[in-house]
Amino acid sequence: MSLKIILALLGIGTIVGGVLGYLLRYLLTMGKRGSVEIELRQMELKAKEAAEIITSEAKKKIEELEKQAKEETKEREEKIQKSEERLIKKEELLDKRQVDIDNEVNHIKDKVTEIKQIKEKTEALEKEKQVELERVAGLSKEEAKGELVKSIENQSEEDIMQRIQKLEQTGQEKLERRAKEIIISAIHRFGNSVAADTMATSVSIPSDEIKGKIIGKEGRNIKAFERATGVEVIVDDTPGVITISCFDPVRRQIARVALENLIIDGRIQPAKIEELVEKARNEINKIIKEKGEQACYECGVFNLDPRVVSILGRLHFRTSYGQNVLQHSIEMAHIAGVMAEELGANVAVAKAGALLHDIGKAVDHEVQGTHVEIGRRILQKFGVGEQIIIAVSAHHEEYPYDNVESILVQVADAISGGRPGARRDTIENYIKRLGDLEAIALSFTGVEKAFAIQAGREMRVFVKPDQITDLEARKLAKDIATRIEQEMKYPGEIKVNVIRESRSIEYAR
Repeated sequence: MSLKIILALLGIGTIVGGVLGYLLRYLLTMGKRGSVEIELRQMELKAKEAAEIITSEAKKKIEELEKQAKEETKEREEKIQKSEERLIKKEELLDKRQVDIDNEVNHIKDKVTEIKQIKEKTEALEKEKQVELERVAGLSKEEAKGELVKSIENQSEEDIMQRIQKLEQTGQEKLERRAKEIIISAIHRFGNSVAADTMATSVSIPSDEIKGKIIGKEGRNIKAFERATGVEVIVDDTPGVITISCFDPVRRQIARVALENLIIDGRIQPAKIEELVEKARNEINKIIKEKGEQACYECGVFNLDPRVVSILGRLHFRTSYGQNVLQHSIEMAHIAGVMAEELGANVAVAKAGALLHDIGKAVDHEVQGTHVEIGRRILQKFGVGEQIIIAVSAHHEEYPYDNVESILVQVADAISGGRPGARRDTIENYIKRLGDLEAIALSFTGVEKAFAIQAGREMRVFVKPDQITDLEARKLAKDIATRIEQEMKYPGEIKVNVIRESRSIEYAR
């Protein structure tokens, strides 16, 4: 019984405990739900308050922006209105100015028309006046002008002469003084021997027996030598000498060296001749290259094509009027460089132009044309600078002086070639040059006598005083000098001295 009661009590306790647990859980759940709802409501209130704050701030900003936009719009409208007012005023001003301009143009047109009418009337009056003057005077306008000029010249001849002499003397003295300073400075800074070089064309032999060996059996040795070298060997009765003749100086030197080596070797036969000629040719080519390089180094001219240097070296075996052409070119380069430095010109161009000025002479017997034209083509072919080519081309006045250096090259050429002892000339050429100088002077009207003196450096021309006035005598001197420059070639300069002399002779008996 008690067990049943206990079990019943346990069952009832279990049921009551479940009910109590459910009630307790329900109560707890309801409590939590209330607190969450409270929190949500609090959060909702806070959010509404924040939203209201943000909304009020946004409204304030919007109101400020609207106010600012209204103010900016108002300012813009005021500016636009002011701009429109200024434009209207400008348009009114322009319209007014246009009206004034149109009026002024019409006024100018009227004036131009009036001036044209006045000019036409004036020209007509001038023509009538000129016709009347010509009718009265019996002279045309040109004739009257000529008579007036001639009358003024005759009246003022002495005054004109004095002024011309004064101006020419003053200017000439200044120019001559400066030119002398530059030339003297160049000559002082470069001193060189004035003895002219002579090209050797003869070979000394130890005995006349060598002549027979050189000729060979039936002349085979001398023929082989001439064929290999391209020269003519002259074996005559002159003791101890064999002469080599050839227009090409390089071939002549090759022949000279080969012949000297043959004489030293003693084995003179065609095979040995060919061997030694080839050896001499190589030696001469080496000398040519060395001489060209030495000349460029001595003058300070660099960056030239090696082929130009080799052609330049050939001038070592070339002479002009007895003067070694390469030495003449080196001397010119130094003189031109000094003058260019004094005058502020391009020293490098002046030196290069002077050194290369006669390069055409190295091959002028092989190529047709003057040595100036040949040299110009050589320099253009091997890419030498244009300014240097201009300086080279003008040294004989075949081309214009397009730069200062071209004038300096010609002056250096005259100094080097015209100094005493630099060159030799034949007596026939000397006499012919003097005769040509006198013939040029005598070809002018009014010249009575003409004499070339001082080795052709001065011309004294005597004129007829009844045909030539003092003013015309000065013009005659310039004309004679111009003719000499155009028709003759000469080193240095020639002074033309025109003399007008009046003599009155009476006899007392």
